[in-house]
Amino acid sequence: MINVTKTFLPPLEEYNKQVQRAWDNEWLTNRGELVLELEEKLKSYLKVSNIILTNNGTIPLQIALKLLGENGEIITTPFSYVATTAAIVWENCTPVFVDIHPEYLSIDETKIEAAITSKTTAILATHVFGNPCNVNAIEIIAKKHNLKVIYDAAHSFAVTYNGQSIFDFGDINTCSFHATKLFHTGEGGAMFANDLNLSNKLFHSHNFGHNGPLSFHGLGINGKMSELQAALGLAVLPYMEEIMSERKKVVNYYNSKLDLSRIQTLKIRENTTWNYSYYPLIFESEELLLKVQKELNENEIFSRRYFYPSLNTIEYTGGESMPISESIASRIMCLPLYVGLKEQDLFKIISIINNIVC
Repeated sequence: MINVTKTFLPPLEEYNKQVQRAWDNEWLTNRGELVLELEEKLKSYLKVSNIILTNNGTIPLQIALKLLGENGEIITTPFSYVATTAAIVWENCTPVFVDIHPEYLSIDETKIEAAITSKTTAILATHVFGNPCNVNAIEIIAKKHNLKVIYDAAHSFAVTYNGQSIFDFGDINTCSFHATKLFHTGEGGAMFANDLNLSNKLFHSHNFGHNGPLSFHGLGINGKMSELQAALGLAVLPYMEEIMSERKKVVNYYNSKLDLSRIQTLKIRENTTWNYSYYPLIFESEELLLKVQKELNENEIFSRRYFYPSLNTIEYTGGESMPISESIASRIMCLPLYVGLKEQDLFKIISIINNIVC
């Protein structure tokens, strides 16, 4: 069986070595030695000034919206994982959808201004499959209209744009360290803010508002990463170059062997160092996609319709029609991509697809 993804697991003895440190310290949560060490190592690896580790990748979105959303309208993309929109609604804000670029698949920055109203407080955009939004244009729009910018960068670990970490753009960035991601802690995530005052607010917010053991600094929630999660992150991090190198080989193999005459691939934004996080294919029709998926499944190869459906069509969003997002969502599918995917398996996947689309 070939699944769409497979969690990278470091040697068990290396994870156990990190866990032993937590046992020796008798400290399993509340920002122990391992969490602090992982934060420092990630700051160095990612070349960022601030990072706050969290227990999952959704809590950072909720905290960002709690701090910057002000119960207002949030301009966002309909083409993302459901957590992006759910967090907006969960934090008593209103999602206002803007359609996507048909090649980059991120929010179409040329359509944002038309969606701004007196109730708009922020823009929440997703770097889809680790492909950067047009961050420069979005920054200009946000400054013009006095809006905050939050980036859902769940897929964007190690991505750079114009030589900078993708986490350097906007007011707040969030990332997921879920087990399916390139870098992971089993479950986990992170949030980033260059502004020190805002970073401090994020920090207090993820720790019940604590400002020391006996005082508080505003409203907070429990978003802390545990030592056991950090232990896994410390064991995975040394393998990041190998992980991305192996995934790059798979992506290049797909690109060189697939018949793309009736299929569109993701266009990576110029001046981006991408991380090979996903391999999406956009078929010329949903009928063709379903035909390919059925044949793959019958051969125990399991792709994923990601993202589907377009989020403006979910019942609790009440969104207007988004023609491009709805069309792409109906025709897009991610192929298996992970470390250890054998060439013979890739050949089988590609042969099935090529025999159908040729």
